Amino acid sequence: MGGDHGPSVTLVACAKFLDAHPEAKLLLVGLPERLNGFSHPRATIVPASEVVAMDDPIEIAMRKKKDSSMRVAIQQVKNGAADVAVSAGNTGALMALARYLLKTLEGIDRPALAAAMPNAKDSSTTVLDLGANVDCGPEHLLQFAVMGSALVSALSGNENPTVGLLNIGEEIIKGNENIKKTGELLRSAGKAGDLNFLGNVEGDDIYKGTADVVVCDGFVGNVQLKASEGVGSLIVGNLRQEFSRNIFTKIAAICAYPVLSAFKKRFDPRRFNGAALLGLRGLVFKSHGSADAFSFEQAMNRAYDAARNQLLDRVRQRIAHAAPLLMQATETAAEPVESN
Repeated sequence: MGGDHGPSVTLVACAKFLDAHPEAKLLLVGLPERLNGFSHPRATIVPASEVVAMDDPIEIAMRKKKDSSMRVAIQQVKNGAADVAVSAGNTGALMALARYLLKTLEGIDRPALAAAMPNAKDSSTTVLDLGANVDCGPEHLLQFAVMGSALVSALSGNENPTVGLLNIGEEIIKGNENIKKTGELLRSAGKAGDLNFLGNVEGDDIYKGTADVVVCDGFVGNVQLKASEGVGSLIVGNLRQEFSRNIFTKIAAICAYPVLSAFKKRFDPRRFNGAALLGLRGLVFKSHGSADAFSFEQAMNRAYDAARNQLLDRVRQRIAHAAPLLMQATETAAEPVESN
């Protein structure tokens, strides 16, 4: 029911997803009168009487709309009826409801949003956090790194993904105290075999594909995400405008069309839709609210792959392996600061 377009987009994506995955089943949660026109032998409609609007405050979603499609969908995961929930709805409400209903995994203080961004290696770089946590301590960034590694290993088959810490420079001495302390923790995790830590990376390294996973706080990550979403379409749009100026540029456009098409496909943000909300005792994926049917289907594909490849178990295993360091980092962060 969520997103800018609701069932007019999500139901089309669901039909295509079911055709592409003959072993998958879907629970379509929402207002029955909006969903009853959809029929498929592997789809079941789960009724909900309310919908969380895109501009609803979190308090409304949590306290007032207790039979919302978003809440009922997450409840399916909690009850074991579904392996993963996907929503294009209100991000704040989704994170709040998911955390309230599913709870965080042992050893994890805060869930984090993780998504893939296209890079120059014709692959993607997973970045987290993308907005779930604005202020993060070093212990939280360490947790994000562990969970991000599990996500990449589940979706790509790379069992030892590289991790970089987003900073203003590669040198260890760069960054504020929070980043420096995080670097120390990640280096310790690398020595202990909990992570494959490369070191500090800069913003352009995300697009170069320097590391498989890039860790940052939610404020920086969300700004990075919003900036990257418009880059590909902006460049392609400017090229199209330039090539339409006169007969010579039109001829150049015809010659360059295959290259432009490949470029657009490679950096099309719709291909990378679907952010994982990591750190919960259940799988939840967030689609862009403005997603079209193609984009929403990509979010469903990522969620399906995560569930099929036991992402939750992989996260638990990596947390268990890193438990001593995670506990030490949390205890250190909780220690009172002595005054002179």
